[in-house]
Amino acid sequence: MATSTLELSGLNFNLTEEHQAVQEAARDFAQTELLPGVIERDNAAKFPAEQVRRMGELGFLGMMVSPDYGGGGMDTVSYVIAMEEISKVDASCSVVMSVNNSLVCWGLEQFGNEEQKQKYLTKLAAGEVIGAFCLSEPEAGSDATSQHTTAIDQGDYYSLNGTKNWITNGGSASTYLVMAQTDVAKKHRGINCLIVEKGQDGFVVGKKEDKMGIRASDTHSLMFTDVKVPKENRIGDDGFGFKFAMSTLNGGRIGIAAQALGIASGAYELALKYAQERQSFGKKIFDHQAIQFKLAEMATKIEAARLLVYKAARLKDEHKDYVQAAAMAKLYASDVAMWATTEAVQVHGGYGYVKEYHVERLMRDAKITQIYEGTSEIQKLVIARELLK
Repeated sequence: MATSTLELSGLNFNLTEEHQAVQEAARDFAQTELLPGVIERDNAAKFPAEQVRRMGELGFLGMMVSPDYGGGGMDTVSYVIAMEEISKVDASCSVVMSVNNSLVCWGLEQFGNEEQKQKYLTKLAAGEVIGAFCLSEPEAGSDATSQHTTAIDQGDYYSLNGTKNWITNGGSASTYLVMAQTDVAKKHRGINCLIVEKGQDGFVVGKKEDKMGIRASDTHSLMFTDVKVPKENRIGDDGFGFKFAMSTLNGGRIGIAAQALGIASGAYELALKYAQERQSFGKKIFDHQAIQFKLAEMATKIEAARLLVYKAARLKDEHKDYVQAAAMAKLYASDVAMWATTEAVQVHGGYGYVKEYHVERLMRDAKITQIYEGTSEIQKLVIARELLK
């Protein structure tokens, strides 16, 4: 990655020494501790427990959290730099990192009270435990307002009932942020976010989903039957849950955009290396114009995606409106990830279809970036609405 000054819309993208140090640390971790065994974990759909533990020890699970609560106190730019490097190698690990940083820790720090931060955030930020963000349901994907999970007010606690689908870290988390409908008549204004702990009576983790990509991350359905959630575990005022979810997802999209960027750049780096090693018709395949054009277009689109991701991150750090920038970054970076990984397989030819060359896994991993934390179609809606403001 270039370390020169990059300017876009008046924003200065200059990688500081601290940013470069984060980049080097994340790259070293990915290459030395994630790369060995990444194919085997993907094949077996095995959750990378040891690797996630190490991410916690190295500070990658609470990067943006204040040191007062056990975090690294870093900016969003540092976070997306680390996300890119880790995603180049293992998107299953980077999605654990994304959810814990962008959705769970950030949401708790921004909107939780002091007691909630001391009880939950400190352990999450330190990587002692990991969290899960529970919004999606069998009938509430893109339409997040259609929450059928209910949290009935019982005085000093809520009685939680319902099912959540597609929950990342579903089986490995200890702390769950669960969106539930308390007052149906108020529609989305009647939704609350509740902190639920693993092991509570009536809380059951369903089977792990057998996925096309990010296979090592554990994605589960969660079932709640008369789970008693203390009132003090509600985040914010009554009815704040939907706003909490949307605010948190806006930042989460920057993390997923960085993940998509990493998947794309990882595939490009593998394709470039292979093109300089593989010979055909008496010369390296890089010397064939058809391959040069593919790699040139990959490099250009990836750089454009990186600028969008950095712009969104910097706007967030400067406490400016980043909703549109985050949606644009996720929309474009996820499309580039899907396209670039497909091209990387093509550059590899038959070898690209073989697991040991990694690019087929990156192609499978890329697809989900166009779906989770808001599909590409939802990102276009967000961007269009922002255009009218």
